[in-house]
Amino acid sequence: RLSRNTFNYLHELVQEDLVRRVPGCPTIPSHQQLMIALWKMATTDSYRSVCDRFIVGRATAVRAVRRVCHALFIRASKFIQWPTEDYALEVMRGFERSSGFPKTIGAIDGTHIRINAPKQNPADYINRKGYHSIQLQVVCDHRTLITHCYVGHPGSVHDQRVFRISEVADYLNNDDAFPENSHILGDAAYEIHQHLLTLYRDNGHLSEKQKRYNYRHSAARVTVERCIGLLKGRMRSLLHCLPMARVDLMAEYIVACCVIHNICILREDEIIVITIPECNRENNGNCSRDVRRNAGILKRDVIMNSM
Repeated sequence: RLSRNTFNYLHELVQEDLVRRVPGCPTIPSHQQLMIALWKMATTDSYRSVCDRFIVGRATAVRAVRRVCHALFIRASKFIQWPTEDYALEVMRGFERSSGFPKTIGAIDGTHIRINAPKQNPADYINRKGYHSIQLQVVCDHRTLITHCYVGHPGSVHDQRVFRISEVADYLNNDDAFPENSHILGDAAYEIHQHLLTLYRDNGHLSEKQKRYNYRHSAARVTVERCIGLLKGRMRSLLHCLPMARVDLMAEYIVACCVIHNICILREDEIIVITIPECNRENNGNCSRDVRRNAGILKRDVIMNSM
């Protein structure tokens, strides 16, 4: 699933964190640790199968996966970045070219990652579909490059609450994070805002302009659904129970998967994916939540009338 050049790039990136300098406690070579981790992340193989393939013990394989994931996790900010300046303008142009929707710097959505029941508060992790999960919220650009990810909340928590606790909710009240009065696009799970636009609710009486707005909004927002599909297509272990019991390690593992996803896109590693169906914060901005919501409604109407 990776080209040799991309593997070598990843190896050079994390190599120094995979070398253990403890006398009398040698580790397996760093390139083998990376191969073990990538195989575990990109397949649905059990640790037993991975150990047989690479001829190592289970403890060695588990440590290799943890080391690689941690090394990628601490470098996440290098590869997962909110659009600013010229990059933000490039993203806006990209979305407008592909969908006709103006001034969009991202699309947002969430997904559930299946896990085994944690030892603490296992009932909190049962989602509405009846299985244990933690939530991943992503924002992506027009290329399906992840520009923000937020992970770790139990599966029972509502999408809107996850959003309000995430850093993206803080961004909404910071106009500098949305140059040229831009916005991200979300589905009905999110509340409309000046910088987060949603669809018109279809009550059977939408005007032609409202229908056109919804069509273009959906055409742009589908990018984040493709992004999540590509992420799980590359990192197929995300389609099954994660191979660890500690929630903090789960978060590192998922962020590491997001980093690899972005590196693949940035290095133009292509992949054919089989699509798999799929505490309120106080505002810290100068505007109240209602004012921002009303500004979003007005902005949506302006965009709709311009189409």
